[in-house]
Amino acid sequence: MQAALASFSPHPSSAPAATAAAESWRLLDDPLEWPAFSQLEQGDAATGRWASQVAVEGMHCAACAFTVEDALRKVPGVVDAQVNAASRRARVVWSAAATRPSRWFEAAAAAGYPLLPADSQPASRQRARELRMALWRWLVSGFCMMQVMMYAYPAYIARPGDMTADAAQLLRWASWVLTLPVLLFSCGPFFRSAWRDLRAGRIGMDLPVAFGVLTTFAVSSAATFDSGGPLGHEVYFDSLTMFVFFLLTGRWLEARLRERTAGSLEALMHRLPDSVERLARDGSWVRVAARGLTAGDVIRVRPGEVFPADGVVIDGDTSADEALLTGESRPVPRPCGDRVLAGSHNLSAVVQVRIESVGEGTRFAQIARLMESAALNKPRLALLADRVARPFLVVVLACAVGAAALWWRVDPGRALMVAVAVLIVTCPCALSLAAPAAMLASAGALARGGVLTSKLQALEALASVDTVVFDKTGTLTGDVPRLERIYCRQGLRPGDALEMAAALAAQSLHPVAQALVKAWHAQFRTPPGWNVAHAGETAGLGLEGLMQRVRDRSGAPRHVRLGSAAFCGVPPLQVESAQVHLRDAQGWVASFVLAEELRADAGAAVAALRAQGVTVRLLSGDRDSAAKDVGAQAGIAFAQGDCTPEDKLDVLWRLQAEGRRIAMVGDGLNDGPSLARADASFAFGRAVPLSRARADFVVLGDLLCAIPQAIAQARRTVRVVRQNLAWAAGYNALCVPLAVAGWLPAWLAGLGMAASSLVVVLNAARLAAAGPAVR
Repeated sequence: MQAALASFSPHPSSAPAATAAAESWRLLDDPLEWPAFSQLEQGDAATGRWASQVAVEGMHCAACAFTVEDALRKVPGVVDAQVNAASRRARVVWSAAATRPSRWFEAAAAAGYPLLPADSQPASRQRARELRMALWRWLVSGFCMMQVMMYAYPAYIARPGDMTADAAQLLRWASWVLTLPVLLFSCGPFFRSAWRDLRAGRIGMDLPVAFGVLTTFAVSSAATFDSGGPLGHEVYFDSLTMFVFFLLTGRWLEARLRERTAGSLEALMHRLPDSVERLARDGSWVRVAARGLTAGDVIRVRPGEVFPADGVVIDGDTSADEALLTGESRPVPRPCGDRVLAGSHNLSAVVQVRIESVGEGTRFAQIARLMESAALNKPRLALLADRVARPFLVVVLACAVGAAALWWRVDPGRALMVAVAVLIVTCPCALSLAAPAAMLASAGALARGGVLTSKLQALEALASVDTVVFDKTGTLTGDVPRLERIYCRQGLRPGDALEMAAALAAQSLHPVAQALVKAWHAQFRTPPGWNVAHAGETAGLGLEGLMQRVRDRSGAPRHVRLGSAAFCGVPPLQVESAQVHLRDAQGWVASFVLAEELRADAGAAVAALRAQGVTVRLLSGDRDSAAKDVGAQAGIAFAQGDCTPEDKLDVLWRLQAEGRRIAMVGDGLNDGPSLARADASFAFGRAVPLSRARADFVVLGDLLCAIPQAIAQARRTVRVVRQNLAWAAGYNALCVPLAVAGWLPAWLAGLGMAASSLVVVLNAARLAAAGPAVR
């Protein structure tokens, strides 16, 4: 992938460059390169459906996003394309059987918007070049503006007779010359974007800007060369240069703020090292590319370096910074035998690590995919603003033509400048940025605090939540219960019963099953001596499978069940604690009593939710008495046990039928349907993959206080979005009549347009600055 991207040429501006770009695109047609910027969604790698993440160059507004989506969707084999104007990223779903990346890369470039594989080094370099060039354009426009203002100043203050006609004409000529660099260099992006739109027969947000600049320059040039002509003797070079300067100022600051608020994904993706020391067969250490690691490799990681993959420490003791991955702000001890995570920092000592998971199998990759999904999702309010923006541009052009026609009889030169002011002041950039800027800033703040947002629209739903439903085991209580007692069949030793149960429990990620596995390894530190075949899990009830002794190949397999009393068909123990049972074809084998401990901050989290006006409920598959006991300890008045997944769904249905907005918090397989049904949902970072996939938010740490803090952040986000939309609408409602009446000069219209977009982005940036501290 590095070789393919090293020669990547995103801007085919000439024939040789176009040829070089086409060749670089064809490098990405190699299926071996696809996993670096794509994910296989279904089918096999050669003919299946892929979802690719790409960065889009040359975008400035929502209209640009529409154009890129249209161009990509017209390519045969492209199933879907989604472009986020705020993050300038696209998600392209395509069929490998019908197309190749080079085809839709070429289609986007032909529309004027080159693509780059997301999070690649060329994409970073290209963005840095664009920022540098934007800064140069801003500096040129600022320097020329100051000089033009200096030459225009005498005309404003001079009284009749103070300045000769030749001197006034000389100042006009000097202003005309100084305006040329602004027109030819600083305004380049506006003209290129407008020309793309005209060639494609569409209206973009840079089209009114380009028309306004050209019209102002034409009117002022006509007055400079022929002051007695039909367009009058007034020049507006000062207004033109001020407008361009203010607009470039707003766009440059907006780009910088976008890097801060929406750039957390790239920072995450670039966290992994490029190379690492790997143990060679001859016992020496060789530095190799991190992408070349495979499961089973042994690597050496020094203090200050980042772990490149998930693995187990086999030599040395250290501590790790896992704040980004788990939300834990303090260093975490990682002695020999402990598991370390890709993306975490080694802090204390040199350690050797045996790799267990690489690439998409790491926790780091799962977090990155969630953040990519969040960056590309368009919330409902953003979609509404995007739908309004394009028709609004048509109305803007109509208003400009109408204003020019109204003023033409009075003063043709003034009529054109009034039209320019209308074109500039009504550009709907602020409207299209109102929602996505706030949503991305809030998602970035939550991510830094340990809560990942998988769907941006979920922030809207979370803000309206009035009821939070908790699961018990692994959510309100600790991740893994503690094995307290074992009751077993006469003649069977407790250790043998635990070995049998642990072998079957290893097939599940449920906290109770993991408790049995953990208890076995804590005592014996060897794998259970049973083979398990045809294992299956019934959500909310238990596991079953065929078991056979490892050393007894001749014996017949035993059908064994592990789970609730009802699932195993055995009487429950007369104890209040959580319990799980084991049975075989002969009947009851053993019962295991587990002790569950309430999370330390459960009571505080429930109290915080009630203070927000949120009703809290508890639904559990455990016994009703155990659920009510845990609920009482946490301060939850509405607790219900003995719930199957269908029972939980039924409760959610009834609550939603009453008009309640539900947030579900769970972690188990049996919580998957409820998480999908709720208006908003949370899964803890150690939840089973199904729960993480169905959840709108993933809490990386172990603190339940993340839930009320996320709700508070969502409510702040919706308030900011509404403020942004109100500002954008109010600004246009106020300024359009002023522009039509001729009371708003072009330079002030440009200042207002730039300021409106900047106000929206700055208001959204408050969300990033005031993010919740959920660690």
